[in-house]
Amino acid sequence: MSTVTTTKPAPTAPGPAPVDGRSGEGRIGLRANLRHIGALVRRNALQIKQDPESMFDVLFMPIIFTLLFVFVFGGAISGKGNQAEYVNYVVPGLMAMMGMNIAMAVGTGVNDDFKKGVMDRFRSMPIARSSVLLAKIVVELGRMMVAIAILLAVGFILGLSIKSSVLDLFLAIGLSAVFGSALMWIFILLGLTMKTAQAVQGMAMLVLMPLQFGSSIFAPPTTMPGWLQAFTDYNPLSNLADAARALINGTPVGDSVWMTLGWSLAITLVTMPLAVRKFRQKT
Repeated sequence: MSTVTTTKPAPTAPGPAPVDGRSGEGRIGLRANLRHIGALVRRNALQIKQDPESMFDVLFMPIIFTLLFVFVFGGAISGKGNQAEYVNYVVPGLMAMMGMNIAMAVGTGVNDDFKKGVMDRFRSMPIARSSVLLAKIVVELGRMMVAIAILLAVGFILGLSIKSSVLDLFLAIGLSAVFGSALMWIFILLGLTMKTAQAVQGMAMLVLMPLQFGSSIFAPPTTMPGWLQAFTDYNPLSNLADAARALINGTPVGDSVWMTLGWSLAITLVTMPLAVRKFRQKT
């Protein structure tokens, strides 16, 4: 009677664990994060190239706002025929306004991407969750720079003069970019929280209108009632407008620059982690 002997297969070394796209963010290094952000920035830029109408707000909003406020409010505030003086007042303020209006588009864009299923695809990939949102901010900052360039070009045509230095002008632009990127986290959080893009726009307008018109962007706060002056003193848009105005016109900046940087840091530290967390949890 023959016996059959069986040999057990030798144990094999365990293979690499599969990467879970939803939980692997902590194992992704800085270099990989930067590579992912770069790829997503290219994706978003190509999306703009395929839909050039998405740039209409960036191209025409600075022109319309500058012409509207200079020729409608300039005479009333600076006196008839003195619109050129108002240009040097309002254009630095409009730099702050550009950042806030463009930041609103980030929230509606994120909300729309979720509706189309684009974000679900990104969340299934082994990439950092923050890289998806950071890529959005990088592209919108590029759009913001285009808007500010057009705004300054129109301002120069209408008589804007740089009374300090080119370096101070670039510092004003950089300060606007820093504050604008902080605001984008607020609108990303709104885009991830609200159910529709229309709801994001509606909520954004409730935030935008009081901040914009209750600030020193369009008129000196000294012409406002006392209770509104108190509001403008703590309005971060007023701090940014005053800082940009002082840098461009060569006047003392006071605490406005540090207040703007402080607001930017505080907003980012609060809203960025909330936005990334909401992005992970959103269904």
